[in-house]
Amino acid sequence: MTSSFAHKLGQGGFGAVYRGKLPDGREIAVKMLKDTQGDGEEFMNEVASISRTSHVNVVTLLGFCLQGSKRALIYEYMTNGSLERYTFGSNSAHDPNTLSWERLFDIVRGIARGLEYLHLGCNTRIIHFDIKPQNILLDRDFCPKISDFGLAKLCRQKDSKISICGARGTVGYIAPEVFSRQYGAVSSKSDVYGYGMVVLEMVGARKQTSVSTENSTRYFPEWIYNNLDEFCGTAGEITSNGATELVRKMTLIGLWCIQFTPTNRPAMSEVLDMLESNIEDLCLPPKAC
Repeated sequence: MTSSFAHKLGQGGFGAVYRGKLPDGREIAVKMLKDTQGDGEEFMNEVASISRTSHVNVVTLLGFCLQGSKRALIYEYMTNGSLERYTFGSNSAHDPNTLSWERLFDIVRGIARGLEYLHLGCNTRIIHFDIKPQNILLDRDFCPKISDFGLAKLCRQKDSKISICGARGTVGYIAPEVFSRQYGAVSSKSDVYGYGMVVLEMVGARKQTSVSTENSTRYFPEWIYNNLDEFCGTAGEITSNGATELVRKMTLIGLWCIQFTPTNRPAMSEVLDMLESNIEDLCLPPKAC
């Protein structure tokens, strides 16, 4: 199936992913979780979460294998890898990994649709807790698919707040309330924060401000907030002069999504409305930091 694990696609916190092929010729991605003597919580989380989903913007689980301490998950293969490969700041328009602003906007919109489905469209609501570029996969048409549900939490639709033990996620994308409850309750709005950070990274926010902030992710949203017109103009010029409106829309939405207080963040359904709205209808949010 994997030709003795000859083609490694990537390595994550829970294990490695390999390229393989089913007997019928379909290409697959096989996620081999690290050997564990425990109860395999991350494995059961992923199987339980993703087996309940069916959406164009959520990766499809084709099967799984459990043999002793060995655990494997079999997914559809994503030709264009993860979004991490295509996030950029000041890359040249001639870089093969640079996508047009129109395509980036479509990816932003697709991720939002996938998250809205997880939060509202499933019988059992799913909070992902690890939204980041590495966990957004792109198929041959660059349609984004949310992946890696090892940290996900299942909860009933009527539960607006959820209980978790300790922080979970990736530094830089974890919502403040996941670290400290003084910021508010943990909820689906925690995924909204990670989404906002991904959107800002997609429009090149981190690289654009790395010199001013001494490579710290702590201050870059404040820099964007204070230099919005300058940034949107500069970023838009990377690929085309007509991209400024798209860049501004994505940046404003990203800033709304990373508000420190969860109740100040939009729900993913509201994010979709914002993405479809006119730029004149979007205002600058309160400072996020």
